[in-house]
Amino acid sequence: MKIVLAPDSFKGSLTSLEATKVMKRAIQDLGMHDEIIEKPMADGGEGTVDALITASGGEKITINCTGPDGNKITTYYAIIEKNTAVIEIANIAGLPQVAKEKRNPDYTTTFGLGEAIKDALDHGCKTLIIGLGGSATNDAGLGMLIALGMKAYNKHGDEIGIFGRNLLEVARINMDHLDSRLKEVKIKVACDVENPLTGEMGASAIYGPQKGASPEQVVAYDKAMERFSHLFSNNRLSEIPGAGAAGGLGFAFLTLNSELVSGAKLVGEISQVEEAIQQADIVITGEGQSDEQTLFGKAPGYIAELARKHHVPVILISGSLKGNLTPLLEKFSGCFSILNQPVPIEECMERAEEFLFEQTRQVMNLVHGIRQL
Repeated sequence: MKIVLAPDSFKGSLTSLEATKVMKRAIQDLGMHDEIIEKPMADGGEGTVDALITASGGEKITINCTGPDGNKITTYYAIIEKNTAVIEIANIAGLPQVAKEKRNPDYTTTFGLGEAIKDALDHGCKTLIIGLGGSATNDAGLGMLIALGMKAYNKHGDEIGIFGRNLLEVARINMDHLDSRLKEVKIKVACDVENPLTGEMGASAIYGPQKGASPEQVVAYDKAMERFSHLFSNNRLSEIPGAGAAGGLGFAFLTLNSELVSGAKLVGEISQVEEAIQQADIVITGEGQSDEQTLFGKAPGYIAELARKHHVPVILISGSLKGNLTPLLEKFSGCFSILNQPVPIEECMERAEEFLFEQTRQVMNLVHGIRQL
């Protein structure tokens, strides 16, 4: 049997590459001599760089840059296809990099992302693929833009800092000193949300609380982002779906004439996952938690659409299943959780590899049994 493995990451537990390897070991443990094709997926969040390195045989570039709290960190991005950089915010200013008790948008920054982009430009990259999922920031890309050369001032004419709290005081900007090389590159932003920059569905209102924002901060940041957006020549950019992604980074990239694209589709096209699915007997995908939102821009939903297009059965194996499963069952041949016993969430995340191995093994044992009838 030809099996395509195309899971997303199990956030906080396994990267998509790790999840793929676990699934592969589980299937091989059955001793059925299946042909297994590995296509780890991502939608712009955690694991995007690793997934595209696997797909394209790219080079991992180690860099020292500014982390979400302003301290220096060592992290990496990738160069694929000789001159395309793949950079993800989750590796530079990701939510897990900030302890829960210290999460506060006042004290986080996207400055390191700008530093990574400049490093990629120094390497001669002509295309930038930016993954926006999983950020710890809510600064509308202020830090990144300053790293790239933008000047920002308060009402007194003083240059401001690079943190979220500094967004609240921006009164004037100057783009004249922006890195000129940005005009010569194509920027594709992998984004899996359609939120505008501001308003009830904006960056601050929807995602601010998970980044530590209080109700008062949500209101303050929403107003600050609206003022900030009006400082740019095209202030309608804030209304474009995806402008609110990653704490407003979507908007910042739009000011750089970037293209916002489906992260799952972008990764899928580069990895040629559709071609693999066309030849498969069965497809297995998965993620940390699945619900109705899985079908809207998430990697497993994208994989399900491709499998249905080519009339290939597709199975979803996730950390947990939540809510109304009927929409999922209309797209997937079967939906399974790796949990088969009451387990605290902390223990589940610690034992994710063990649980995923066993559930994959059980599911594929059933599939083989049915095929042999």
